[in-house]
Amino acid sequence: MLSRDSFDIDPYEVEREILELGAIGAHSGTGVWRTVYTPEWVAANELASRWAVEAGLAVSNDAVGNVWMKLAGSEPGKSIVSGSHIDTQKPGGRYDGALGVLAALTALRVLKRRFGQPKRTLEALSLCEEEGSRFPTAGFWGSRAITGRSGPADAETVRAFEGETIAAAMRDVGLDPARIAEARRDDIAAFVELHIEQGPVLEHAGLPVAVVDAITGIRHTEVTLTGVQNHAGAFPMDLRNDPMAGFAEIASGLIDTAHRMGRPAVTTIGRCAVHPNGPAVIPRSVTFTIDHRHPNPAQRAILYARHDGLMREVAARRGLQLETKVQFDLEACLSDAEIVSTAKQAAAAQGVPFMVMASGAGHDTQQMAAIAPVAMIFVRSKDGRSHTPEEFSSVEDIVEGIRVLTATLHELAY
Repeated sequence: MLSRDSFDIDPYEVEREILELGAIGAHSGTGVWRTVYTPEWVAANELASRWAVEAGLAVSNDAVGNVWMKLAGSEPGKSIVSGSHIDTQKPGGRYDGALGVLAALTALRVLKRRFGQPKRTLEALSLCEEEGSRFPTAGFWGSRAITGRSGPADAETVRAFEGETIAAAMRDVGLDPARIAEARRDDIAAFVELHIEQGPVLEHAGLPVAVVDAITGIRHTEVTLTGVQNHAGAFPMDLRNDPMAGFAEIASGLIDTAHRMGRPAVTTIGRCAVHPNGPAVIPRSVTFTIDHRHPNPAQRAILYARHDGLMREVAARRGLQLETKVQFDLEACLSDAEIVSTAKQAAAAQGVPFMVMASGAGHDTQQMAAIAPVAMIFVRSKDGRSHTPEEFSSVEDIVEGIRVLTATLHELAY
């Protein structure tokens, strides 16, 4: 493994490109509003493509608009790929997703300049609609197309918050939704994504970088508790079938379950709707959502089972009808042990302080795991902030993350 002196990462160039890319779709001072298939999204990809061409990379766009920036290898075989997404929340920050695209491009630029042609082909990748911020059911659109999990039929049914189909949006930027299947790849040997952490763990540990050994499984469940609507004053407590009382007990119990299991289990109740929502009325029903996550498949199953058991017990004891509907279920993803080992060795050789941790957020890497071994590298987020204009990572931490990524890619490709 090469030493720290082997890779010349220019912090001024990195910072300049972060700011220049962040100016496309700039919003709310330090924020970015850059949703898929908009003029801002097109312009951002054009800028990244121009930088890639200037670095001597071959650039191509696939059928859904993902941008591939290639440094061809001297030997035949599958590609080593690194990248992330260039779309944002509404608004998001300058770093979520975009930093992974710039990091991959920087790594390839440095490797080409320092070592020339690799043995195995290296590709930097700019993915699209990871966020689902324009099309709420199209999250991971770009990586799902690469793995063969989205097709022309999906394009006609997936709609934006404003009502247009994703097929229409694709046509607006010159893409043909009938050709989505052509984006599929089966020639990727490894995928390594650099991303900001989006949480406070690295900051609390006082470390700039993490090697990610697992990505959380995520389930969104909608729950409805139905009881008997009655007068808030005239109906005795012991005779009530009160769904709000059931909800209060369940909400506390669900969150306490994650607390008792400890990190990295998390449970969030982010939405609650009460019917009829009157101040002097025992409600008829309460509908709420559960976001429950764990990166360990076995522990994830235990978390969900405990949640389910708690809700059933409370509903039965209080005489409530319980209905549950799983809206979204993403399996946990374990990183490839060999790539994790390589990244850990790379960090040590580069003198970069690091830890190993799981990701509490979902990423394109989870989709790419269907076709290739994967891993991630995290960079510290200030105050753990993300999905907000206040999102920030220092250029010093970013350079350390890119250094680890570059050394990892060197080991995999050279």
